Amino acid sequence: MSQSQMNQLAINTLRVHAVQMVEDANSGHPGMALDAAPLMWTLYDQAMRHNPQNPHWVNRDRFVLSAGHASALLYSTLNLMGYDLTQEDLENFRQLGSRTPGHPEICVTPGVEVSTGPLGQGIAMGVGLALAESILAAKFNRPGHEIVDHYTFVLHGDGCPQEGVASEAASFAGHQKLGKLINIYDRNAVTIDGGIDLSFTEDIAERYKSYGWQVLNVDDANDIDAFAKAIEEAKQETERPSLIIVRSEIGYASPLVGQSKSHGAPLGSENLALTKAELCWPEDKSGMDTCLDLVDYMKERQVEYARAEAEWQTKFDAWSQAFPELRKEWDSYQQPDFSALRSDSRFFTAPEKAEATRSSSGKILNLIAEHCENFIGGSADLAGSNKTWLKDKGTVDPKKRDGQNINYGIREFAMSCIMNGLLLHGGLRAFCATFFTFSDYMRSGIRSSALMDLPAIYVLTHDSIGVGEDGPTHQPIEHLSSFRAMPRILTFRPADYLETSASYLYALESGRPSLMVLSRQNLEQIDLPQDKRHVEKGAYIVKDMDDPQLILLASGSEVSLALQVQASLAKEHVNSRVVSVPCMELFLEQDKAYRDEILPPSCRKRFAIEAAAPQSWYQLVGLDGKVHGITEFGASAPADKLFKKFGFTLDELIKEAKELLKI
Repeated sequence: MSQSQMNQLAINTLRVHAVQMVEDANSGHPGMALDAAPLMWTLYDQAMRHNPQNPHWVNRDRFVLSAGHASALLYSTLNLMGYDLTQEDLENFRQLGSRTPGHPEICVTPGVEVSTGPLGQGIAMGVGLALAESILAAKFNRPGHEIVDHYTFVLHGDGCPQEGVASEAASFAGHQKLGKLINIYDRNAVTIDGGIDLSFTEDIAERYKSYGWQVLNVDDANDIDAFAKAIEEAKQETERPSLIIVRSEIGYASPLVGQSKSHGAPLGSENLALTKAELCWPEDKSGMDTCLDLVDYMKERQVEYARAEAEWQTKFDAWSQAFPELRKEWDSYQQPDFSALRSDSRFFTAPEKAEATRSSSGKILNLIAEHCENFIGGSADLAGSNKTWLKDKGTVDPKKRDGQNINYGIREFAMSCIMNGLLLHGGLRAFCATFFTFSDYMRSGIRSSALMDLPAIYVLTHDSIGVGEDGPTHQPIEHLSSFRAMPRILTFRPADYLETSASYLYALESGRPSLMVLSRQNLEQIDLPQDKRHVEKGAYIVKDMDDPQLILLASGSEVSLALQVQASLAKEHVNSRVVSVPCMELFLEQDKAYRDEILPPSCRKRFAIEAAAPQSWYQLVGLDGKVHGITEFGASAPADKLFKKFGFTLDELIKEAKELLKI
């Protein structure tokens, strides 16, 4: 069999397996699988360096399916390439507990680099992957010893470039001159509602050129020679990322070719049979065992794929011998150790005066960066306000990649997704920052961090009505409750310096996605030593009294206020307990014994105080408790006047506490 015939057999195998998976599941997206199969085959067989026997090889080329709805095509490709994905796995497509979910998910399917589904995010995470490669290459490569040297490929359709996050990320990538980022645009000109000319008529090529990208064109997706040539041309361009626009026909070879009907629904048994006939595929046979020539070919190719890693390992060993100190740093990048922070007295030395937790955070971030060279991050044009600039650590820019500060510009959504890409790559730890209210711009990116269990740290300052004069557009109200409702992510709202440092340490050591929600206004330092605090358990007793009649719960700036309420009630012979809740999610994860120790079931009078929406607190205060929160948007005024307007005053809180106690 000639190479041309083998290529066509492989491409048709990908097509048939993908559409059969969709048909068997009675759910999925066959259209792109049929038209983009030649692109996937060319990428995995010719263009990419990868090893199916070791999907985590550190110098592999990365592939991101930004059009995650075409997952059946990705799974059929991984199966054909020899990844640990069986025919049975393909047959369980979109079924409960299968390794082939409806959209690609990391840690579920071997060979999947990124969880994709929400359109546009894959493009942005691809930018992060490419940026990480360039940062690590600048750090570790030496002349003749290029151990970090790989490409990031992103495949997307017509939907992704219509999403704003893709535009933000593409603009950033062009500015950063990410020459090893290659995006493939499968332009079949059809989306769910019909032809893209219904809503999308811009000149995409000119748009990307204006971003600073190289733009290449392939007139027919089935012309794999032309596509392979375009990839090689893209690899030769080192100063610009590349966009390869490939014209295709959605639903290729099916009776639904060119129709939106083929986008998101099975072809149907009759159309599937006609499609197989068009592809010269036996109607009653779909398994790899019917293509013995292809099976033998793939076994040979898998040896070649493995050889790529073996050759790199030889280079890596030579580099390790030539640069032993760099090798030590490499190992520390791959497996970070934060124990030095625990032994640095500055990390747990509180200031003597009141301080905003955003300022405390700024000091702590700089200490982390001092100990951890691979700790990088940036703000959406708010570094001064967020206090996130890492002093004397330089910037990541096209001319010099060895800094630790990233200037993201005003691109909140892309920033979150790019950070996800940095973390997915491996070898780096990262944070990003903006005002808490602007987390709305990047909520889907934060959700992706949580979904993928990435060690992402979101620094979110100006956490309440304490923002003051900027008014309700800048004052987060519902945000704390909404993020506490998001699975897997931790929402820290520390009350002072020591709670802030402990929150960061937990986030770093646990590697769990975390939000640091920080104040603009100065907060008093709580008079409690570090060893008496249990931030890692989410909540702890700040100050107790014998036989408390009331438990006062608070987070952040309201903890000091709760202590004032306690002191005032004590003068009237009312005993109470003050509990700080820097992370409600962590507290709810503790065993019942600890939860009951902090919130004894016998004390049902509980009063939570937080300058935000109250919903999340009811699971702690119960039916007999009360929450003093905020149920409307803020206002434009100095912070002290706003706290008074919304009842966060000693007199008002004492009054409500007495009402709760019926005294």
